[in-house]
Amino acid sequence: MTDAYSSAVLRLAADIPHLGRLDAPDASVRKVSRICGSALTLDIQLDEAGRIADLGLEVEACALGQASASVFGSSAIGADETEILAGRDALKAMLREGGPVPAGRFAALGALEGARDYRQRHGSILLAFEAGVEAMAAARTKASS
Repeated sequence: MTDAYSSAVLRLAADIPHLGRLDAPDASVRKVSRICGSALTLDIQLDEAGRIADLGLEVEACALGQASASVFGSSAIGADETEILAGRDALKAMLREGGPVPAGRFAALGALEGARDYRQRHGSILLAFEAGVEAMAAARTKASS
């Protein structure tokens, strides 16, 4: 597993921004990986344009899940629902299909490319992005009701 736990991954895992819960989120989502038990809670607040204005994270995951949450936390502010979906889909493609490293806003996910062969860790790596997609949809639904 040395390829998966590179120094870049460990640096990301050690520096997760936006740790802690928000006082008044527009949406909160808790996700748990069925395979390894890693867990993540994401709170988001949206601006008037439907972009993430603030977020809070609670992360109980391996270094790989922490590293992915770190990339999400450092890059998701200012993102809209389409960008979060694209980031999640690019991460899935990189891990599961041998696709290219995500580009743009979430390019730092390339540090996790070494985890491709460790399928039992994919759920943990995807937690922040799965939570982001779900939270964006929940906030959109709440705003339209």
